Amino acid sequence: MGQLEDIQAFIRVVEAGGIGNAAEQMGIAKSAVSRRLSELEARLGITLINRTTRTQKLTESGEQYYNRSLQILNEITELNNVISDPECTLHGTLRVSAPLSFGLIHLAPALDSFIKEHPQLTLDIDFNDNQIDLIGGGFDLAFRIGELDDSSLKAKLICPIRFAICASPKYLSEHGTPKHPDDLKNHQCLRYSLYGSNTWTFFDKDNRKQSFTTNARIVANNGDFLSEMAVANHGILITPTFISWEALSLGELVPILEDYNMPALNAYAVFPQSRQLSRRTRLLIDFLVERFGNNPYWDQK
Repeated sequence: MGQLEDIQAFIRVVEAGGIGNAAEQMGIAKSAVSRRLSELEARLGITLINRTTRTQKLTESGEQYYNRSLQILNEITELNNVISDPECTLHGTLRVSAPLSFGLIHLAPALDSFIKEHPQLTLDIDFNDNQIDLIGGGFDLAFRIGELDDSSLKAKLICPIRFAICASPKYLSEHGTPKHPDDLKNHQCLRYSLYGSNTWTFFDKDNRKQSFTTNARIVANNGDFLSEMAVANHGILITPTFISWEALSLGELVPILEDYNMPALNAYAVFPQSRQLSRRTRLLIDFLVERFGNNPYWDQK
């Protein structure tokens, strides 16, 4: 094997978290990956990764070599694409992670349009509401909603995520319509479990904070399910508008407590800060920013 293949193997070992994981992702024997790494280190005359039977850690030289290698390989890929294809057709595979509901409802039709524009592009999508290991999983980028607390990642804002406090008309006719957050104690509530808290926080028109601890009748880790339960008259729900926009538009759910609001979150495309974005990744991010924007279609009345 040539030096370029050895460098690619080294990068995969670093990002996969070990030789075994790298071999699995590359579809080759573990011994072959280990040999490539050893040959690269022998050629350079330095140790890139300190390895034991249980752990691996980049040396200082290894970290420098890793960061520069990423830049060089990305430049080679871009050069090959430009020379071989004057139209700069997108090639290769984009490996993407996305939240389940947002991914299926909104990202899927967007990706449908994107790959129709770029028919030689391959997509590998993982739908998962839990935050995955972006580097270890070999992902080019991930879409995340909420606060970002991983300093190893860079982010591009895609669109705002707004919320509605709502219930079905039948539920409200039978149980009354709350006028103040304190009134919620007399109501059945539906709660999204991945928020990690059973406290709902609102702000009034003067930006004064109001909090309510729910005693939820139904708790679930999927927003589509909770929206269906609200439509089926099971209680009051705080829902991202990207999930319940059609039910709200059809009047199957109606907003309540409209003098109060929950702070909006944001949807981001995130990617490792050490990695130079490929052209296909950059174009996908730009495509989604333009498609959704600051006032996405599900928030337009």
